Amino acid sequence: GRLLNALAATGNEKYLEGFGPPAPGYKHAPLNNTNVVRDMVDDETAGILVEPIQGEGGIRATTTQFLKDLRAICDEFGLLLFYDEIHTGFGRTGKMWGYEWSGVKPDVAAIAKGMGGGFPIGAFMATEKAAVGMVPGTHGSTYGGNPLATGVANAVLDELLKPGFIDDVAKKGEYLKGQLEGLVKRHPSVYTEQRGMGFLQGIQCAPAVPAGDMVNRLQSLGMLVPPAGENVVRIFPALIADKAALDEGIDILGKAAQSFEAAKAAE
Repeated sequence: GRLLNALAATGNEKYLEGFGPPAPGYKHAPLNNTNVVRDMVDDETAGILVEPIQGEGGIRATTTQFLKDLRAICDEFGLLLFYDEIHTGFGRTGKMWGYEWSGVKPDVAAIAKGMGGGFPIGAFMATEKAAVGMVPGTHGSTYGGNPLATGVANAVLDELLKPGFIDDVAKKGEYLKGQLEGLVKRHPSVYTEQRGMGFLQGIQCAPAVPAGDMVNRLQSLGMLVPPAGENVVRIFPALIADKAALDEGIDILGKAAQSFEAAKAAE
Protein backbone atom coordinates (compact mmCIF):
# COMPACT_ATOMS: atom_id res chain seq x y z
CA GLY A 1 0.00 0.00 0.00
CA ARG A 2 2.98 2.36 0.29
CA LEU A 3 4.34 1.79 -3.23
CA LEU A 4 4.02 4.81 -5.51
CA ASN A 5 1.34 3.32 -7.75
CA ALA A 6 -0.70 2.16 -4.77
CA LEU A 7 -0.41 5.61 -3.19
CA ALA A 8 -1.58 7.21 -6.42
CA ALA A 9 -4.51 4.80 -6.58
CA THR A 10 -5.68 5.68 -3.07
CA GLY A 11 -5.29 9.40 -3.57
CA ASN A 12 -4.50 9.82 0.14
CA GLU A 13 -2.69 13.16 0.35
CA LYS A 14 -1.23 12.33 3.78
CA TYR A 15 0.82 9.49 2.32
CA LEU A 16 1.65 11.25 -0.94
CA GLU A 17 3.15 14.30 0.78
CA GLY A 18 6.89 14.37 0.14
CA PHE A 19 6.75 11.46 -2.31
CA GLY A 20 5.52 13.12 -5.48
CA PRO A 21 4.82 13.44 -8.21
CA PRO A 22 2.08 10.80 -8.02
CA ALA A 23 1.97 8.10 -10.67
CA PRO A 24 -0.33 9.22 -13.51
CA GLY A 25 -3.43 7.53 -14.83
CA TYR A 26 -5.67 7.35 -11.77
CA LYS A 27 -9.06 8.97 -11.29
CA HIS A 28 -10.97 9.01 -8.02
CA ALA A 29 -14.72 8.77 -7.61
CA PRO A 30 -16.96 9.06 -4.53
CA LEU A 31 -17.85 5.76 -2.91
CA ASN A 32 -21.24 4.30 -3.89
CA ASN A 33 -21.75 6.82 -6.72
CA THR A 34 -22.25 4.83 -9.91
CA ASN A 35 -22.99 7.83 -12.13
CA VAL A 36 -19.66 9.51 -11.40
CA VAL A 37 -17.77 6.28 -12.07
CA ARG A 38 -19.53 5.73 -15.39
CA ASP A 39 -18.81 9.30 -16.47
CA MET A 40 -15.10 8.79 -15.78
CA VAL A 41 -14.75 5.78 -18.08
CA ASP A 42 -12.98 6.58 -21.35
CA ASP A 43 -10.81 4.88 -23.97
CA GLU A 44 -7.82 4.85 -21.60
CA THR A 45 -9.63 3.13 -18.71
CA ALA A 46 -8.25 -0.32 -17.89
CA GLY A 47 -10.15 -1.19 -14.73
CA ILE A 48 -11.92 -0.13 -11.57
CA LEU A 49 -10.40 -0.61 -8.10
CA VAL A 50 -12.54 -0.67 -4.95
CA GLU A 51 -12.49 -1.98 -1.36
CA PRO A 52 -15.55 -3.99 -0.25
CA ILE A 53 -15.19 -2.09 3.04
CA GLN A 54 -12.83 0.86 3.22
CA GLY A 55 -10.26 0.50 6.00
CA GLU A 56 -8.12 3.64 5.96
CA GLY A 57 -11.12 5.57 4.66
CA GLY A 58 -13.10 5.09 7.86
CA ILE A 59 -14.68 1.60 7.78
CA ARG A 60 -17.06 2.67 5.01
CA ALA A 61 -18.94 -0.16 3.30
CA THR A 62 -19.72 -0.33 -0.39
CA THR A 63 -23.34 -1.15 -1.12
CA THR A 64 -24.24 -4.36 -2.92
CA GLN A 65 -25.92 -2.34 -5.64
CA PHE A 66 -22.78 -0.26 -6.19
CA LEU A 67 -20.67 -3.38 -6.65
CA LYS A 68 -23.26 -4.83 -9.03
CA ASP A 69 -23.16 -1.58 -11.00
CA LEU A 70 -19.35 -1.64 -11.14
CA ARG A 71 -19.44 -5.23 -12.40
CA ALA A 72 -21.93 -4.21 -15.09
CA ILE A 73 -19.78 -1.23 -16.14
CA CYS A 74 -16.68 -3.41 -16.37
CA ASP A 75 -18.51 -6.02 -18.42
CA GLU A 76 -19.97 -3.37 -20.72
CA PHE A 77 -16.67 -1.65 -21.47
CA GLY A 78 -14.30 -4.62 -21.21
CA LEU A 79 -12.63 -3.45 -18.00
CA LEU A 80 -11.14 -5.41 -15.10
CA LEU A 81 -12.82 -5.17 -11.71
CA PHE A 82 -10.17 -5.08 -8.97
CA TYR A 83 -10.97 -5.61 -5.28
CA ASP A 84 -8.64 -4.57 -2.50
CA GLU A 85 -9.27 -7.41 -0.02
CA ILE A 86 -6.22 -6.66 2.11
CA HIS A 87 -8.36 -5.56 5.05
CA THR A 88 -11.46 -7.62 4.32
CA GLY A 89 -9.96 -10.97 3.32
CA PHE A 90 -9.24 -14.14 5.28
CA GLY A 91 -12.38 -14.24 7.39
CA ARG A 92 -12.25 -10.80 8.95
CA THR A 93 -15.77 -9.80 7.90
CA GLY A 94 -17.31 -13.15 8.82
CA LYS A 95 -16.83 -14.62 5.35
CA MET A 96 -13.60 -15.77 3.74
CA TRP A 97 -13.66 -12.80 1.35
CA GLY A 98 -15.42 -9.49 1.81
CA TYR A 99 -17.00 -9.61 -1.64
CA GLU A 100 -18.93 -12.76 -0.71
CA TRP A 101 -21.49 -10.65 1.16
CA SER A 102 -22.51 -9.07 -2.15
CA GLY A 103 -21.94 -12.07 -4.40
CA VAL A 104 -20.25 -9.79 -6.95
CA LYS A 105 -17.03 -11.47 -8.07
CA PRO A 106 -13.93 -9.49 -9.11
CA ASP A 107 -11.45 -10.24 -11.86
CA VAL A 108 -8.48 -9.53 -9.61
CA ALA A 109 -8.14 -9.26 -5.81
CA ALA A 110 -5.20 -8.08 -3.71
CA ILE A 111 -4.73 -10.02 -0.46
CA ALA A 112 -2.36 -9.70 2.52
CA LYS A 113 -2.56 -8.85 6.27
CA GLY A 114 -4.50 -11.82 7.71
CA MET A 115 -2.95 -14.06 5.10
CA GLY A 116 0.14 -14.51 7.26
CA GLY A 117 -1.40 -14.25 10.71
CA GLY A 118 1.10 -11.49 11.53
CA PHE A 119 3.92 -12.74 9.29
CA PRO A 120 4.56 -10.47 6.27
CA ILE A 121 3.17 -11.83 3.02
CA GLY A 122 0.98 -10.51 0.23
CA ALA A 123 -0.42 -11.89 -3.00
CA PHE A 124 -3.12 -11.42 -5.57
CA MET A 125 -5.77 -13.67 -7.03
CA ALA A 126 -7.04 -13.44 -10.58
CA THR A 127 -9.37 -15.23 -12.92
CA GLU A 128 -7.74 -17.25 -15.67
CA LYS A 129 -8.79 -14.62 -18.21
CA ALA A 130 -7.39 -11.72 -16.19
CA ALA A 131 -4.10 -13.53 -15.49
CA VAL A 132 -3.37 -14.33 -19.13
CA GLY A 133 -0.55 -11.76 -19.24
CA MET A 134 1.19 -13.03 -16.10
CA VAL A 135 3.66 -15.47 -17.63
CA PRO A 136 7.05 -16.61 -16.24
CA GLY A 137 9.74 -13.96 -16.42
CA THR A 138 7.49 -10.92 -16.73
CA HIS A 139 6.73 -9.79 -13.18
CA GLY A 140 8.15 -10.76 -9.82
CA SER A 141 9.75 -9.46 -6.65
CA THR A 142 12.90 -10.15 -4.66
CA TYR A 143 11.02 -11.85 -1.83
CA GLY A 144 8.15 -13.24 -3.86
CA GLY A 145 7.27 -16.83 -3.02
CA ASN A 146 9.35 -16.85 0.17
CA PRO A 147 9.15 -20.46 1.44
CA LEU A 148 8.77 -19.52 5.11
CA ALA A 149 6.07 -16.93 4.39
CA THR A 150 4.10 -19.27 2.16
CA GLY A 151 4.41 -22.04 4.76
CA VAL A 152 2.97 -19.71 7.40
CA ALA A 153 0.14 -18.71 5.06
CA ASN A 154 -0.65 -22.37 4.46
CA ALA A 155 -0.84 -22.95 8.23
CA VAL A 156 -3.15 -19.94 8.58
CA LEU A 157 -5.47 -21.40 5.95
CA ASP A 158 -5.50 -24.72 7.80
CA GLU A 159 -6.95 -22.90 10.81
CA LEU A 160 -9.34 -20.60 8.94
CA LEU A 161 -10.84 -23.45 6.94
CA LYS A 162 -11.62 -25.61 9.96
CA PRO A 163 -15.39 -26.25 10.11
CA GLY A 164 -17.20 -23.41 11.84
CA PHE A 165 -14.20 -21.12 12.37
CA ILE A 166 -15.29 -18.28 10.08
CA ASP A 167 -18.96 -18.75 11.01
CA ASP A 168 -17.89 -18.19 14.61
CA VAL A 169 -16.20 -14.92 13.61
CA ALA A 170 -19.49 -13.80 12.04
CA LYS A 171 -21.43 -14.62 15.22
CA LYS A 172 -18.93 -12.87 17.46
CA GLY A 173 -18.95 -9.94 15.05
CA GLU A 174 -22.70 -9.55 15.48
CA TYR A 175 -22.22 -9.48 19.24
CA LEU A 176 -19.47 -6.86 18.91
CA LYS A 177 -21.65 -4.77 16.61
CA GLY A 178 -24.45 -4.75 19.17
CA GLN A 179 -22.06 -3.75 21.94
CA LEU A 180 -20.62 -0.88 19.90
CA GLU A 181 -24.11 0.31 19.03
CA GLY A 182 -24.83 0.29 22.76
CA LEU A 183 -21.83 2.53 23.38
CA VAL A 184 -23.16 5.01 20.82
CA LYS A 185 -26.51 5.12 22.63
CA ARG A 186 -24.94 5.50 26.08
CA HIS A 187 -22.30 8.06 25.09
CA PRO A 188 -23.74 10.13 22.20
CA SER A 189 -21.50 13.12 22.96
CA VAL A 190 -18.42 10.94 22.42
CA TYR A 191 -19.41 8.20 19.94
CA THR A 192 -21.73 8.85 17.00
CA GLU A 193 -21.82 5.73 14.80
CA GLN A 194 -20.89 2.04 14.67
CA ARG A 195 -19.46 0.90 11.33
CA GLY A 196 -18.46 -2.37 9.71
CA MET A 197 -19.11 -6.05 10.31
CA GLY A 198 -17.47 -9.21 11.60
CA PHE A 199 -14.18 -8.30 13.22
CA LEU A 200 -13.64 -5.37 10.86
CA GLN A 201 -15.50 -2.65 12.70
CA GLY A 202 -15.06 0.92 13.82
CA ILE A 203 -16.69 3.53 15.98
CA GLN A 204 -16.94 7.13 14.84
CA CYS A 205 -16.09 9.78 17.39
CA ALA A 206 -17.98 13.05 17.78
CA PRO A 207 -16.37 16.12 16.15
CA ALA A 208 -15.29 17.39 19.59
CA VAL A 209 -13.36 14.15 20.21
CA PRO A 210 -10.52 13.70 17.68
CA ALA A 211 -9.93 10.04 16.90
CA GLY A 212 -6.22 10.51 17.61
CA ASP A 213 -7.01 11.71 21.13
CA MET A 214 -9.33 8.75 21.65
CA VAL A 215 -6.62 6.34 20.43
CA ASN A 216 -4.18 7.81 22.96
CA ARG A 217 -6.73 7.56 25.77
CA LEU A 218 -7.49 3.94 24.92
CA GLN A 219 -3.79 3.14 24.85
CA SER A 220 -3.41 4.58 28.35
CA LEU A 221 -6.18 2.20 29.44
CA GLY A 222 -4.48 -0.83 27.88
CA MET A 223 -6.17 -1.04 24.47
CA LEU A 224 -4.21 -0.69 21.22
CA VAL A 225 -6.24 0.50 18.22
CA PRO A 226 -5.44 2.70 15.20
CA PRO A 227 -7.44 5.65 13.87
CA ALA A 228 -9.01 5.81 10.42
CA GLY A 229 -10.57 8.45 8.20
CA GLU A 230 -13.74 10.34 9.10
CA ASN A 231 -12.74 10.48 12.79
CA VAL A 232 -13.15 6.74 13.24
CA VAL A 233 -11.36 4.41 15.66
CA ARG A 234 -10.77 0.97 14.16
CA ILE A 235 -11.86 -2.08 16.16
CA PHE A 236 -10.15 -5.17 14.68
CA PRO A 237 -10.00 -7.96 17.29
CA ALA A 238 -8.00 -11.11 16.68
CA LEU A 239 -10.21 -13.70 14.98
CA ILE A 240 -9.74 -16.00 17.98
CA ALA A 241 -10.93 -13.35 20.47
CA ASP A 242 -13.66 -14.72 22.75
CA LYS A 243 -16.62 -12.98 24.39
CA ALA A 244 -14.59 -12.15 27.50
CA ALA A 245 -11.99 -10.33 25.40
CA LEU A 246 -14.69 -8.44 23.51
CA ASP A 247 -16.38 -7.44 26.76
CA GLU A 248 -13.07 -6.19 28.13
CA GLY A 249 -12.59 -4.04 25.04
CA ILE A 250 -16.11 -2.61 25.28
CA ASP A 251 -15.52 -1.83 28.96
CA ILE A 252 -12.36 0.10 28.08
CA LEU A 253 -14.17 2.02 25.32
CA GLY A 254 -16.83 2.91 27.88
CA LYS A 255 -14.26 4.12 30.42
CA ALA A 256 -12.58 6.24 27.75
CA ALA A 257 -15.93 7.81 26.85
CA GLN A 258 -16.62 8.58 30.51
CA SER A 259 -13.26 10.33 30.83
CA PHE A 260 -14.06 12.61 27.90
CA GLU A 261 -17.52 13.30 29.32
CA ALA A 262 -16.03 14.17 32.71
CA ALA A 263 -13.48 16.51 31.13
CA LYS A 264 -16.24 18.28 29.21
CA ALA A 265 -18.37 18.64 32.34
CA ALA A 266 -15.45 20.18 34.22
CA GLU A 267 -14.95 22.97 31.68
